Amino acid sequence: MRPASKTWIKAAGAVAASAALVMPLTATPAGAATAAAQLNGSWAPFDRCPVDAPAMLATDGDVDVPLCVTSTSPSGTIKLGNVTATTGSTNLQFGVVQHPAEGTYTVVPPAAGSIVSGKTTIPGGLLGIMCPSNVPVVSAVCGQITNATLNKVTATVESAGTPTEFSLVAGISSGPIVKLPVKIRLENPLLGSNCYIGSSSNPVLLRPGNLSAPGISAARFNADGSENPDEGSMIQIALSGAAQGDSQFSVPKASGCGLGGLLSWAIDLKVGLPAAAGSNNLVLNDAKTYTAGLTAPGLSVPDAGKELAEGWHSAVK
Repeated sequence: MRPASKTWIKAAGAVAASAALVMPLTATPAGAATAAAQLNGSWAPFDRCPVDAPAMLATDGDVDVPLCVTSTSPSGTIKLGNVTATTGSTNLQFGVVQHPAEGTYTVVPPAAGSIVSGKTTIPGGLLGIMCPSNVPVVSAVCGQITNATLNKVTATVESAGTPTEFSLVAGISSGPIVKLPVKIRLENPLLGSNCYIGSSSNPVLLRPGNLSAPGISAARFNADGSENPDEGSMIQIALSGAAQGDSQFSVPKASGCGLGGLLSWAIDLKVGLPAAAGSNNLVLNDAKTYTAGLTAPGLSVPDAGKELAEGWHSAVK
């Protein structure tokens, strides 16, 4: 190990300031799913942190510093065009590589996706977002909606690219915390399996931020997750009591809905898509964010990333 550099001081500040956001609905990459680990003590909230990702393992503690971030919200609302839905409990996790010299950050998502959440049911179902209609092909579909199963529409957020523009300052104050490209999948037997609002080439770009100042607390702990408030080699920072949201994102048209995409335009017409910035809104209630990293990464040069991963694995039950 090398003597501690001033980098660890900056990194400790990054741990204290790093804040996440919580996405609405359900978000996973297409076809991806993973079981979270069960971790001891202070590591428990970080059960999906991508500590073994090459970008995290390569951090040295000086030029690059590794962090784990997790954020949860029990509920919220999202408005897309003319439709507003209630969101369920949501958990977001990712790694962050801090570049102290440049004052920049790189988000490292878990391989199976950053967000886990219950699905959101769209109020009014298919009847609400497409019917009635005086267009024969649409009215024919509306006529087939004879029970709750055929009417129910659920929405799932999927990744549409890599998160970027993570902001340390915004995490503890105001302004966009990170830019998240997403697409929203609408599921219903009559809409088919490829009905989306947004796409990988034309995503919804969310930039959530704190809607009020969060409360902050800190606690040191041992690498295995056990408490050690005075000499712990790890530190966990908790931010709580603030809602998060974004009201400046735009929403593109739907695509792939119904046979040959014939119902996409009907959804656009009823929902009001495309919807310009200012006509959509996201609010996530009582967001709680936890960030963990090495208390003094400068003491772990050049193996900070490896030590973070070793600590995480030592806490697995």
